[in-house]
Amino acid sequence: MDRKEQEALIIDHNRHPRNYGKLEGADCRMIGFDPLCGDRYEIFLKLDSRGRIALAKFTGDGCAVSKAAASVMTEVLPGKSETEAQELFESYRALLTSEPDSPFDAEALGPLALFAGVRNFPIRIKCATLPWRTALGALQGQDGEISAVE
Repeated sequence: MDRKEQEALIIDHNRHPRNYGKLEGADCRMIGFDPLCGDRYEIFLKLDSRGRIALAKFTGDGCAVSKAAASVMTEVLPGKSETEAQELFESYRALLTSEPDSPFDAEALGPLALFAGVRNFPIRIKCATLPWRTALGALQGQDGEISAVE
């Protein structure tokens, strides 16, 4: 996928986010906030009887990168265990923090490969990871809010 296709998909996920809305009866819920830019999301997760993510939804608002990241995340998390979600996030974060010309396994990343262009804009890494860090915090039962500023 070339850069223009990546940008078009990010814009589409921003304008037409998937799985947007509250999830009644969520088993896990957490708010993520970036006080420096104002991105704010609430992530809702419903777990199945085996503890796997059955459904993921979100509410909130932020820049195009963060909203697209939340949208794509809600599409790829269902069916994953907490461990699998963490491993996928680590692969995603490795992509985002790699050198812009570094090769990566697009097949293994699936829809997350869409964010390869973020490597060219390091300031946007926190935007692309905030929804993920929030979802993982919810899965781990953390209290309070997740902040993009550590």
